[in-house]
Amino acid sequence: MNIKDLSFKKFISKTRVQQQVAQLAAQINEDYADKVPIFLPILNGSFMFASDLIKQVKTPSKISFVKVSSYAGTTSSGQLKTLIGLEESLFNQHIIIVEDIVDTGLTLQKIVEELKGLGTKSVEVVALLRKQPAREKMIEVKYVGFEIDNEFVVGYGLDYDSLGRNLEDIYQSVQ
Repeated sequence: MNIKDLSFKKFISKTRVQQQVAQLAAQINEDYADKVPIFLPILNGSFMFASDLIKQVKTPSKISFVKVSSYAGTTSSGQLKTLIGLEESLFNQHIIIVEDIVDTGLTLQKIVEELKGLGTKSVEVVALLRKQPAREKMIEVKYVGFEIDNEFVVGYGLDYDSLGRNLEDIYQSVQ
């Protein structure tokens, strides 16, 4: 399959993705059984993952979408732009950031720091994918769907210049 100037092959099937999403939701249900977390999906990439995940979370919870950008083409710029979309106080709240992919982890670190600075009770991260560079830097992600190397991936909300988000499976770039 081709998107613009890159070729991709199937990497993770939609069945495996859904199984992993169910497992992550089960862990969150257990960990937050006596709490009311606020989910903060990071748009645009996490929208599919967040939707499927939150549908399976049985504990009472809230959701507020935020937007931040650090990508240019196929690489992370590492530059955090202001979080847009926070409409309620997060003071003394349990926050679960929902990410599609943790690449370098730089943006995520900045988001976590910013949220902790707002007086949150706790801040955890659930990510569908975590790349090797983030693991090497010991970026804290409590709930991880899949550990991957440094592949460039699209599908299930992940994009290449805004294309490919609508694919049900996850595809990796073929060099």
